[in-house]
Amino acid sequence: MKKVLVTGGSGLVGNALHTVINESTSGDEWIFVGSADADLTDSNATKALFDRIKPTHVVHLAAMVGGLFHNMNNNLDFLRKNMQINDNVLQQSYEHDCAKVISCLSTCIFPDKTSYPIDETMVHNGPPHPSNYGYSYAKRLIDIQNRGYYEKSGCMFTSIIPCNIFGPHDNYKPEVSHVIPGMINRMYDLIHTVKDLPEEEKVFVVFGSGKPLRQFIYSIDLAKLIIWVLDNYESVEPLILSVDEEDEVSIFDAAMAVAKAFDFKGKLICDTSKADGQHKKTASNKKLRNLLPNFQFTPFEDGIKASVAWYIENITKARK
Repeated sequence: MKKVLVTGGSGLVGNALHTVINESTSGDEWIFVGSADADLTDSNATKALFDRIKPTHVVHLAAMVGGLFHNMNNNLDFLRKNMQINDNVLQQSYEHDCAKVISCLSTCIFPDKTSYPIDETMVHNGPPHPSNYGYSYAKRLIDIQNRGYYEKSGCMFTSIIPCNIFGPHDNYKPEVSHVIPGMINRMYDLIHTVKDLPEEEKVFVVFGSGKPLRQFIYSIDLAKLIIWVLDNYESVEPLILSVDEEDEVSIFDAAMAVAKAFDFKGKLICDTSKADGQHKKTASNKKLRNLLPNFQFTPFEDGIKASVAWYIENITKARK
């Protein structure tokens, strides 16, 4: 029986894992911890956490994260804090003889100037987009450390690279949220707080041109794939966990899906004075499809509908 420690267990992916685990018949023990349980930037606090739990496996989700504008304004903090967290978690996993560690990276770590689609061999082929270089380099270093631990001691420390994640229990704080939870929060506020206008006359503003392209994975799908990786993937090489290339949508398309889920009758316009960030980062999931050919991803609009419904139902306890 595995004893699985999930760092960042109170976040978007941690909650999705909790949901999937609760619906499974697995006999494994799962322990979900968040920032209230230990400051993972502190080596002593991280050691105390591992000493107490004694995990056999680790799913490492904890990180300082944020959307485009938060990254642009805080690259140094993203670099330093994530490097501290990752080093402490991986070293304690090594010292406690954990059989496997899965660390969560992101497609934003790939080079800004590259060919598409990107795949697992291209992580270190050039500088990341300048808007989030701090986060990107810190995450890339996990791959370097994984290889180092494997070469030194044969540790099965690996990493997954999901595309953009969305779903229930996301972070909706305007200053740090990613694009979809940010739009969900702002759409809700527009519908419910601007009451002096008929809904048909309300205007929802999409930040940027709306043209950048993204692949989005529903958090429940990602949780199911993480469990599969934990049980079946035996390589230190990274593995992209993404929807198919043809499922890529524009930011404006995503805004339209959010509006449809809210049954919003107003207009959508783009504020081109705001930054777009990277235009595209299309990822290939060919390696995943070869390993797991029949996995069914949740259709994008269905995931958006479920995410909006969760937000409306849990508005008082959502992270805002």
